[in-house]
Amino acid sequence: MTELALLLKGLLTFIPVSSYLLRPKGTGGTISARYCYSVWLRHLVMLHNNGLSTAPNTIGELGPGDSLGIGMSAMLGGADKYWALDVVRFANNTRNLKIFDQLVSLFKNRERIPDNSEFPRIKPYLDSYNFPSHILTEEHLAESLKPERLQLLRKAIDNPGEQIGGLEIKYIVPWNTKDNILENSVDMIFSQAALEHVDDLLDTYNILYRYLRPSGIMSHNIDFKSHGTSCAWNGHWRYSKIIWRLIRGKRKHSYWLNRYPHSAHIKFLEKSGYKVVCDIKNITSSQILRRELAPEFNYLTDDDLVTSSAFIQAIIKV
Repeated sequence: MTELALLLKGLLTFIPVSSYLLRPKGTGGTISARYCYSVWLRHLVMLHNNGLSTAPNTIGELGPGDSLGIGMSAMLGGADKYWALDVVRFANNTRNLKIFDQLVSLFKNRERIPDNSEFPRIKPYLDSYNFPSHILTEEHLAESLKPERLQLLRKAIDNPGEQIGGLEIKYIVPWNTKDNILENSVDMIFSQAALEHVDDLLDTYNILYRYLRPSGIMSHNIDFKSHGTSCAWNGHWRYSKIIWRLIRGKRKHSYWLNRYPHSAHIKFLEKSGYKVVCDIKNITSSQILRRELAPEFNYLTDDDLVTSSAFIQAIIKV
C-alpha cells in the first residue's frame, strides 16, 4: 500500500462511520487449535532448552487475540490458572470451547508440533518438532488430561473468573486499567506477536514485572515488521511522527504498531529489572537505507535495521 493510500485510510478514521467500518473484526491466528498448540509447545520447548521451569502453575498471556487457545494449551499441559490480558475483547466462549475440544485431541494423540511448512510465520524455529515427551511425560499427561480435570477445565472456560476445582481462567479487558492481578502472583507471562502493539512499552514491562513472582519468567515472540504500513518490511521507520500520526488516525486499539526496534525491548527489559537469558533474532536484509530513517529513529543500531523479529526469554533479576 502506498503512503498516500495509507494516509487516506488514516484520515477516514476521523469520520465516525468509517472508523467503525475500518476497525479489525479479529486478529487471526488463534482461531486455529493447531496454531495455538504449536505456539505454546514452542514456548515450552524453549523454556526447557534455556534451563527454565517447564511447569508454571499460574500463567498470564498478553494479547490472546481471537481465542484463549494458547492459554488453554498451557492448562492442558498442567497449569491451573491462566490470565488472558487484552485491551479489546475478541475471544468468546463458543469459540474457546470448540478449540478446547480440538486441543484435547491433539494432546491425547501426542501430535507433532505443527512446523514451518504449516505455519511459516510462527517463531521460534525448533531443532525438532516431535511431541516434547521429555517435558510432558506420560506420567505428567496422565494427571493433566484426567477426564475429571478436563470436565473442570470446560467449566472454567465457560465460567471465566470463577474458581472451578482449583482451576481458574480470567479474561481481563482492559488489562492495564484495572488492578485485577495481585503482585508477585504469576509464574510466567508470555506473548506471541503482541508486544509490538502496546503504546507504552516501558510501562508495560514494569507492570508485568510487578505481577511476576521473584522466580518469574517472561517469554515473548516480537515482530518488528511494518505490518502492511509500508511496502518495505522496515519502512515504518521512515515515517516522521506527524506522518505516522496521520496514518494511524483515530485507531486506538492494541493492534497498532508502537515501532520500537529490538534494541529498545532489550533496554526496557533490563531497565525494568529482567535478566535476558534468550535472545534469538530473525535476520532479514534491510529494505531501506540508514539515511532514509526519520530523525526520531536515527538511534537504530545496524542490528535493528535487519532484525525483523526476535524470541526473547527473561527472568527476574536476583
